[in-house]
Parts: sequence; structure tokens; C-alpha cells
Amino acid sequence: MTTAPGIPDGRPATVRAEAVVDLDAVAANTRLLLDRVRRTNPAGGLMAVVKADGYGHGAVPCARVAVRAGATHLGVATPDEALALRAAGITAPVAAWLWPAGQDIAAALVGGVELGVSSLAHLDAVLAASAGPARTPVRPRIHLKIDTGLGRNGVGPADLAAVADALAAAIRADRVTLAGTMSHLACADEPGNESVAAQTAAYRDAVAVLQGRGIDPGLLHLANTPGVLDHPETIFDLGRCGIGLYGLDPLGGARGPQGLRPAMTLRSTVALTKRVPAGFGVSYGLTWRPERETTLALVPVGYADGLPRAAGNSASVLVVGRDGRGRRYRVVGRVAMDQLVLHCGDDDVTAGDGVLVFGPGDHGEPSAAELAAACGTIDYEIVTRIGPRVPRRHLRQNEHPVERRAEGRTR
Repeated sequence: MTTAPGIPDGRPATVRAEAVVDLDAVAANTRLLLDRVRRTNPAGGLMAVVKADGYGHGAVPCARVAVRAGATHLGVATPDEALALRAAGITAPVAAWLWPAGQDIAAALVGGVELGVSSLAHLDAVLAASAGPARTPVRPRIHLKIDTGLGRNGVGPADLAAVADALAAAIRADRVTLAGTMSHLACADEPGNESVAAQTAAYRDAVAVLQGRGIDPGLLHLANTPGVLDHPETIFDLGRCGIGLYGLDPLGGARGPQGLRPAMTLRSTVALTKRVPAGFGVSYGLTWRPERETTLALVPVGYADGLPRAAGNSASVLVVGRDGRGRRYRVVGRVAMDQLVLHCGDDDVTAGDGVLVFGPGDHGEPSAAELAAACGTIDYEIVTRIGPRVPRRHLRQNEHPVERRAEGRTR
């Protein structure tokens, strides 16, 4: 038996849906990842990636906590995400690496955002923003992004020499500062995958091309979370960690426990229950019918809240009854836009009982990784797709109730 985060006396206050985010876990994960970086490079730092609203956890509170816990830099995908951090008063160095070359980046440069440059067109756009009558009053700081084999964003092998030449000229003219050189790993989450060594070698070669033109490459960052955890050879000046910050293990336990603590718990409440006879159809398409009389419980969350539609007839959730005991029940029928249905058999499940859709797993509830496996996806998608109509509640130290171990079982 237990009480989950934010659930007093074993029973939650009634909520339709709420994502409870444990900021102490974010802080602990930050410290753990930074420690892993510094085992390889004692002077190394950590770029805490808070893109996609902090992987659904809340970019601003997670960024603040990560910086307090030792993160030296912040990373996001888009300039707008970076400017949202600046608007919240966050002054730590922040890099944004995904933007079309035609986008207006003046506000980002004025805000001190360090922009990723992935092509000659991106470099030209940065230089143009700092020249001419509408020029920005600051010298741009950029991170050169190299495609070392992922085949997505970044300067490819055929274009590297031309970009390096243009960059060298811009640096000599004092028009731009190269703050860092980055790349991204394709398969670091697959232990033993040979592409990691190949990409690391390609990264070193690209850095050598820059240095051969007299360019200081700035901070070198290649390692992502699985790189930091499992490939120390990919660690240079910064570890650039996203998913691990939120306590999800990209290695899926393949290298044993990593000490990461999942930060998000998604909870809801049973809205109603009903007894139905054998053969009674459930939800759209009537894809599930009970073999005998049973109790159905309605939970008011669905795919509009971010719960995958594929959870129907595959996933389970934990229901916390009035006795404080947690019991697992299977989701039956299709998940709808706003609701899902549980098969509860003859158990005494009633309206108002608490529901843990996923969480750290301490109480017998599914983890995000377990829910992802049931839905044929990854836990990254589970947490980042939790929608804006689900309120976030951020807990800090001493805000958690005393916890007791739950008895979780699946029907």
C-alpha cells in the first residue's frame, strides 16, 4: 500500500487529469548525468535539453532546477523555445539548433541565444542578421552542427569544406563567434552498435577540418543521454542530455539500473462504474466484450490528453481504492478522445477512486516505458505527447507525503 506523489492518505483529491512532476527527480538526474560526464572529463559540463516543453514536464521549471543542480548550458530545438526561457528570466547559456534559414532570428540573437548552424544558408542568415540597416547589436554566437551519419540536420560531408571556409572568413572578420561544434548520435541507445564508433571518428575528422583552417571549434558536444551513460568515448566538453534528465532510461535497462528517477506521474480519477452483462460491447468499434458479467470503470482521459489510442486492449493502469490499495486493471475497448474504460471484474471499484496511468513504478503503477511497450512506441513519445489540457503540478523537496509500498496486481 502506498500514497503516490500528491495523493494524501492513499486517495487522491478528485482530478480529471493531472501530470505531477517531481522536480527533485529532475535535479537528481541532472547531478547523476553531470557526474557521468566528469568521470571522463573532470572539466566537462552538461547541456540540459528542455525542448518540447521539457519533454512535456515544463521547460521553465525544469530548466531552473537543472541549472541549480549543476547544468552549465541549456538546449532547445527552436529559437522560440529559447526566447520563452529568456522571458522567464533564465540567463544561462542556451542553444537552439532547429530553424529554417529564412526565419527572422533577430530577437533570438538579441536575447543571447546561441543558434545552431547546419548549412551555408544558415550561416549566411546569421551573418545577414548582424549586418545592414536592421542589424542586431550583438555578435552572434553559433554552434556548428555536423551530420556525422544520422542523415538529418547538420552539415554533410560534401558541404563541410565550403562551410568551414565561410566560417573561417566570418570569424576573421569578427562577425561571428563559434561557441561550439556539435553532432548527434543515431544508435547510442543500442549497446554495441558499430555506428557509434563510426560517428565519433567522423566527428573528430570534422573538428580537425575546422582546426586546419585556424578555427577554434569551441565546446565540443556529441554525447547524448545514452552516449553519456554507455559510451564515454563520445564525451568531449559537454554531455547534451534530454530524456535522462526526466528519468527515462534510453538503454531500456540493457546495461542494468542507471539510477535515473522518472519525474512524471500521470493521474486521473474514476468518473463512473457500471455492471454490464456478458457480451456487452465496449467503446467505438465494439472491439472488446466481456465473457461474463463484469464491472466497467470509466476514466476521463483519452488521446486528446496524449494517451496513445493504441493503449486500448493492451495497456493497464493502477486504480487506488478507498482502502488505499492499488490494483491494476486492463484498458479495454478503444481509447477515445476523452476517455478510456477499464475491466474491473467483481472488484469494488467506485467513482472517485484514484487512477495512476503511469509513474515511477513505486506504487505498482505502470512506468512510461511499460505503457510505451504496450502501445508499440517509446517512452519519449509517452511523456512528450501529454497535452496542454492536462495541468502540470511541480513538486519540490518536502512536498511529498510519506510513502508506503503499494500492493499492485493486474487483473
